[in-house]
Amino acid sequence: MATNSGSKSHRLPADELELIRKYIHGCHILHYYNVVDAYGHLSVRLSESVFMMSRYMAPALVSSTDDMVLYNVETGEALQKDAPRGFSERFIHSEIYKAYPKVQSIVHSHSLEVVPFSISSTPLRACFHMAGFLGTSVPVWDAATVYREDPSASQDMLVRSTGAGASLAKALGPADGEGLPKYPVALMRGHGFVATANNIEMVISKSIYTQQNAQIQRAAAGLSGGMGDVQFFTEREAHDAGMTAIAGAAKPWPLWVAEVKGHSLYKNSV
Repeated sequence: MATNSGSKSHRLPADELELIRKYIHGCHILHYYNVVDAYGHLSVRLSESVFMMSRYMAPALVSSTDDMVLYNVETGEALQKDAPRGFSERFIHSEIYKAYPKVQSIVHSHSLEVVPFSISSTPLRACFHMAGFLGTSVPVWDAATVYREDPSASQDMLVRSTGAGASLAKALGPADGEGLPKYPVALMRGHGFVATANNIEMVISKSIYTQQNAQIQRAAAGLSGGMGDVQFFTEREAHDAGMTAIAGAAKPWPLWVAEVKGHSLYKNSV
């Protein structure tokens, strides 16, 4: 697959086929675990200036290199002039990659388990040892901040511009010494969430366990009569649980891949 933009070109060499294969598995795993449905998307950075996403299609149906589109990090636009239709919310990805140089992969999800925490006064926070990375509070980005600056913009909650994407990226907090955001996950009011990581395996893991933490937190509140009685992690517990989860992140990946490879819905021809 080759693309060009002006005098510059970007060609996927043979050694990147494994990355595409992994990307396709990642799309399927997100669907298998109900993190995405027909909507939502995964991206992966290929270089400082280029990232890859599927064309405009449901993640479960991504299957080949023909489904891939390469984008310019700076502009959020496709490198190839005749590229297939892409996602209108690709600016979520381009602006996060621009703001955080060490972020290598991003997921955007409309998880029904997570959305309630984006529209209530109750913060999503770590209460499950596999989701310590959530910390003691997950930030919520409100698209209304963009609408106040530009009242003429469509107020459909979607991230359709570099300006909206940059506003969302700021919600992830300042970059740390490694170029990663302070908060790996941010909620989007009435919309969903975005998760970031330094590889595909980790961002898939964070997305799955963000959703599971939300399920557990809501279930615990129902059992105890309210969030006030839920025992959340301390800052130290969240940090240490998060570090342990990172160290063991490679363990579930072979299982997740086997699950989607064994399912008739998912095709991966790479």
